[in-house]
Amino acid sequence: MSPKKVKTKPHKKETGKLASGRDRKIILGLGISLDGYIARRDGSVDFLFMPKDYSMGPFFKTVDTCVLGRKTYEDGLKMGGSFDGSMKTYVFSKTLPPGDRNNVTFTNDSPSAIVAEIRRKPGKHVWLMGGGILIRDFLKEDLVDELYIGVVPVLIGEGIPLFPNGFPQREFALIENNSYSRGMIALRYERTRKKKAR
Repeated sequence: MSPKKVKTKPHKKETGKLASGRDRKIILGLGISLDGYIARRDGSVDFLFMPKDYSMGPFFKTVDTCVLGRKTYEDGLKMGGSFDGSMKTYVFSKTLPPGDRNNVTFTNDSPSAIVAEIRRKPGKHVWLMGGGILIRDFLKEDLVDELYIGVVPVLIGEGIPLFPNGFPQREFALIENNSYSRGMIALRYERTRKKKAR
């Protein structure tokens, strides 16, 4: 079966060019199981896969900063990941001391404070990598502008949910829906916010 690409409405294609500070989007981007988990309870993601006809390359061209929680950072290191400084990286932690080390900025500030700091300068968009608790904190403060979710056709039964309970209702509009080999789909949603009255 050949991959299908369905665009739900005309949408401006991201080019990877620098945006003004206030226009830098926070994009939650990651893979999940069909039942909505980002990892098993032990943090492993062995159920995720990337089909040959799918690439994260176009997405990476649109971001130059990533934000993630301490557990996600440590799990990434355990799985052989590296933070080489090619992308500005913020790790949120309540236990590790704040400061810059090993190409990473560790912080115990609020998400809104860090987003405000990032948006003081022009740049590309910001990749929110997870995990679930940090995602919830960003949603509580209404900081997530887009969702870019890859769904694999696997039910794992239990694990770490993409969206833990505890944040207000947030509305999103589907702007892109792509299907790939091995049954993976990539969904892109955009936050719909009511315009403030003048």
